[in-house]
Amino acid sequence: MALEYGTGANGASNVGPQARTDFYFKKALIKVRDIQYFMPLADVRAMPKHHGKTIKQDVYQPLLDDLNTTDQGLDADGLIQTSTKFMAWNAAGVLQTGGTGHTAATATHAGFYATSANAVTAAGTGGSTKQMYGNIYGSSKDVGVIADRLPALTENGGRVNRVGFTRTQITGSLIKQGFFTEYTQESLDFDSDSELLSHITEEMMVGATELTEAQLQKDLINEATTNGTVQYPGVVTTKATVAAAVDYDDLMTLSIALDNNKTPRTTKIISGSRMTDTKTVMGGRVMYIGPDLIPLVRKMKGIDTGSAVGSGFIGVEKYADATTILNGEIGSVDQFRFVVVPEMLSDTGGGASGVDIYPMLCVGDGSFTTIGFQTDGKTLKFTTTHKKPGKETADVNDPYGEKGFYSIKWYYGFMALRPERLGILWTKKS
Repeated sequence: MALEYGTGANGASNVGPQARTDFYFKKALIKVRDIQYFMPLADVRAMPKHHGKTIKQDVYQPLLDDLNTTDQGLDADGLIQTSTKFMAWNAAGVLQTGGTGHTAATATHAGFYATSANAVTAAGTGGSTKQMYGNIYGSSKDVGVIADRLPALTENGGRVNRVGFTRTQITGSLIKQGFFTEYTQESLDFDSDSELLSHITEEMMVGATELTEAQLQKDLINEATTNGTVQYPGVVTTKATVAAAVDYDDLMTLSIALDNNKTPRTTKIISGSRMTDTKTVMGGRVMYIGPDLIPLVRKMKGIDTGSAVGSGFIGVEKYADATTILNGEIGSVDQFRFVVVPEMLSDTGGGASGVDIYPMLCVGDGSFTTIGFQTDGKTLKFTTTHKKPGKETADVNDPYGEKGFYSIKWYYGFMALRPERLGILWTKKS
């Protein structure tokens, strides 16, 4: 039997269905890739079926790290190690988190141990030792401390130099989101735009992408401010006291803090039209800013005293041939490469005296995971449903089958894997 096209409508051709909505989806997916900034940074995890709606992951702290807080430590003599770091409380027995109410000897380590079981020994002072962590010398960089705690062994060995490992579990919840639109058969038959359905599909995808990007950006900013590596202009220490703009020194301070937190200087980004490949961005960490901060970055003075306005900024055109350029990248200052996100969020009235403040967000490699619009090359992480007008949609509410609809839904979940690798600077515009 010869193949016949007929009218081209579903069921009228023995070639098969003629409505190529999958083409519309792929075309829209490729286009929205250009407006994604944060989703491509995710360490994407797929949640299998029948495992609930909570992402969970175990995190083991490195042996030589203060966060490895086990109580299994034995020193080179086989003795329980005790810390030389102290806690301090005020006269009312309240744990202190700053220098107020401390003696000079304890103020440096205020807030290191969060326990209220120790008695107040005198007005404004107090403290105790705590069993060592089994992390040898922890995060110390003091050459004397390191030399004192090296795990030496004698000829007889023995029960010495015991260490331990801390495991924590991090979680993130999944939520289902989605929306839909309706259209009529006549809108397709008589509208002046012959590609109306294609455009509706594309705009739905763009809207869902922008929504998810904003949600992820919100989570990244909140996590960075709460648990990440935070820097403010000058000597202020809270968002509510920000009254000035950041400078070159503030950027250097944040960069050094991220170095101390072992944040990689390279960033892996999901790329490709189907988002199945990755590319590695070299030459510094990526810093995301909104358009309002472009003048501040471009006018940034250099590190030298008396530097000219703009001397600290290197335009992207000066190094574009030597490295991979990111979507929206405008240039670099110190160790940061700046990318402008048109929809970057801000905190209206969040600074001193109600001034508007803006985030400079650095997302270190491997700092978070999420489920979004990514694809593994075989399946999409979101679901679309399209039913054209006709018999398929006809029912008691639409007996003539004149209406069709298009819907999109997905699961969104966020989990901070290494929040210390999220860096943020809160600043005024200028």
